[in-house]
Amino acid sequence: MVNYSSVFTSEQGCPINLVGKTGQAVQISIHNPSQYICANCEQILPDWKQQQFLWVVVVLQQSRYPLVEKTAQVETEKERLREKFMRFGCDLSFNLRDRGYLTDLIDPRTGYPLLSHPGEVPHDDTAVATALLNYPVIKNKCRVLVHPQWGTAVYPSVLLSEAPPEMIELVTRAIAPLHGWTELPPS
Repeated sequence: MVNYSSVFTSEQGCPINLVGKTGQAVQISIHNPSQYICANCEQILPDWKQQQFLWVVVVLQQSRYPLVEKTAQVETEKERLREKFMRFGCDLSFNLRDRGYLTDLIDPRTGYPLLSHPGEVPHDDTAVATALLNYPVIKNKCRVLVHPQWGTAVYPSVLLSEAPPEMIELVTRAIAPLHGWTELPPS
């Protein structure tokens, strides 16, 4: 039986707001798992069998372009944002793993974990971001998240960890500057 607490961020309901060197925003928030993750955890992450607690870290990166159309420019931007997430996600995951917390990032392109054995069921970052953040989705050839400020210029990514939210937040704030992300003051 897995125990889940409510959503956690430093200020309840407020994400960690960052900005990159190019001026594009990044929002990171920590949540209890969606119903999909609860129902499919062992099919998504078969190595994770005895976790008492599980937290979902949603990373939203602002895109330079709306991600609705499939153009060469949009595909290049999605790949750039994926790479940025993968670098950050690996640093966060390995840092938390070094502290003894099982953690993995989900490859946004495939839906499979990067550091664990892939399961039978892929993870759906857009569906989880929709479930946890209540953001709408536009359904076309691929589903596109609609952010309240950025519209469809948003790239969602997800990490999963058994680390306590306070530890995830501490490590996130410590490594974000290494990726060119500066924290914005609360609004």
